Amino acid sequence: MTAADDWRDALARWAIPDDILAAARESPWGFSVAAFADRAARQREQPTPGHARAREELPDRGSVLDVGCGAGAASLPLIPPAAEVFGVDESEGMIATFADAIRSAGATAGAITGRWPDVADRVLTADLVVCQDVFYNVPDLADFVTELTSHARRRVVVVLPTDHPMTWTNAYWRRLHGIERPDGPTVDDAVAVIESTGATVERERFVEPTLWAHTDLDEATAHIRRRLCLPTSRDDEIRAAVTDDPPPPLREAWALWWPGRA
Repeated sequence: MTAADDWRDALARWAIPDDILAAARESPWGFSVAAFADRAARQREQPTPGHARAREELPDRGSVLDVGCGAGAASLPLIPPAAEVFGVDESEGMIATFADAIRSAGATAGAITGRWPDVADRVLTADLVVCQDVFYNVPDLADFVTELTSHARRRVVVVLPTDHPMTWTNAYWRRLHGIERPDGPTVDDAVAVIESTGATVERERFVEPTLWAHTDLDEATAHIRRRLCLPTSRDDEIRAAVTDDPPPPLREAWALWWPGRA
């Protein structure tokens, strides 16, 4: 099996069991636009090593393509010197928030709602391509990476946590459903896939706040309820679990970067 096959199989093991998913009262997927907008604003004030590696190859009044842009956490801190920022995301709400934030920061904004790489042929190349917290949602990672590389004239910069971002919920699945969840893939598996496309990857480790660093018990309870497909009648159990084992305020993450080929 290839590195890409291993990645795809590891992600498939995160599927929620059919009987649990069928009982869900609301979708277990996604985050609120407000939470992403708050994170983007905080990262503009406190850029990560990923932003530093991006700035190294970003010319004055340069262009940035932000894939899986959310509210702009990967690209907002690059303004200036970035003068043109284009975003791709599946969520219309995220795209609207992203475009408003980019314009408010003083850059020209462009955006398209769609899934990468399905819409890659509708997107122009840029000096820099950035992609933050997206890889663990991408089963066909090799194709995804190939299009990132072919759209960057100078550099691709990717940020992702060391482990799958839902690994921290495994204790809740064990306690509230009595089932074990996966613990892979990891950043090392992502690097293996990137290198299988012919890219030479460099990396830098850092620690940063999670989305849970600025949340309260009620918000965490609601999130766990939704992620675990539980009814509100179990909120007392969820609160107890969250109190005993709170969501992590910090995470280990990595900036990965390699040359573009546009």
